[in-house]
Amino acid sequence: MTENLKIDFAHNQSAHCENGVVSNLMKHNGFQISEPMVFGIGSGLLFSYLPFLKVNYAPVFTYRSMPGFIFNKFAKRTGIKMKREKFKNPKKAQERLDQNLAKNNPVGLQVGVYNLVYFPDEYRFHFNAHNMVVYGKQGDRYLISDPVMEAVTSLSIKELEKVRFAKGAFAPKGHMYYPISFPETLELKTAIVKGIKQTARDMTAPVPIVGVKAMRWVAKNIRKWPMKLGPKKANHYLGQIVRMQEEIGTGGGGFRYIYAAFLQEASTLLGNPKLMELSKEMTSIGDAWRDFAVDASRIYKNRNSKSSGYEDVAIQLEVLADREEHFFKTLKKAV
Repeated sequence: MTENLKIDFAHNQSAHCENGVVSNLMKHNGFQISEPMVFGIGSGLLFSYLPFLKVNYAPVFTYRSMPGFIFNKFAKRTGIKMKREKFKNPKKAQERLDQNLAKNNPVGLQVGVYNLVYFPDEYRFHFNAHNMVVYGKQGDRYLISDPVMEAVTSLSIKELEKVRFAKGAFAPKGHMYYPISFPETLELKTAIVKGIKQTARDMTAPVPIVGVKAMRWVAKNIRKWPMKLGPKKANHYLGQIVRMQEEIGTGGGGFRYIYAAFLQEASTLLGNPKLMELSKEMTSIGDAWRDFAVDASRIYKNRNSKSSGYEDVAIQLEVLADREEHFFKTLKKAV
């Protein structure tokens, strides 16, 4: 392949990497789909607590569905065919990437964050589910559109290989993906309803690890941590909740704000004013998540905090669970 190849690709900054990659790839292929629309149709909103999975020596708390899930669901519900590939061999992974670029085809990649040299140090931790687009190659550097960055950037062949084959939980194994065929028009209305129904179902599921039940379980655990784990570990676990929410979860319940924007768009497309009301309620829930994060971070930054602080944030989380339960039951009826 020629050493200099730059696909005409429009970089748009987004609040979250996976939605941003999908939205940018869709726009590149002539479909004006917003980031919130991708997120809502792909049923991206979730809360999940996985105490048996550890990242950075603390349990996993997630505010969104599993990496790759949003894109899969979005594609399936709108009739787009996606190609996904993983590789054992880094050389093979690079060849396949180069072949796509030679065909003028920008490609989505899943990568590890820890070795992303253009990220500020405080954001570089062991998290292997970040997404970006490669849209060209100049000399020995790949041109990168990372949707959470303000401007495009680039990585050397070695740097890109390192993040594509990061080790640990959710190891990307060179994972690349790109759309290969599209319907003539995207049937958004049915896709929106399917997306909403699934999110409402997941958030009110009768299992302890997802949705509002998971939020209540976490609240119960927060109360026990200071006694059970001691202040240092309790602080670390509480910090993990906030970190998963603030840094991976696009800012204080940021996914709640994206979902509110989706409901606003959906309200117009479906001619359903009830969704507009619910969009406002979801924004208010997002604000309450942000307050929760601020209060929780005060506790673990003080290090010596009394367990009464833990009681306070546990109560806040229970109130959030009640609000979200009522919200998603109402939302389900609204569509």
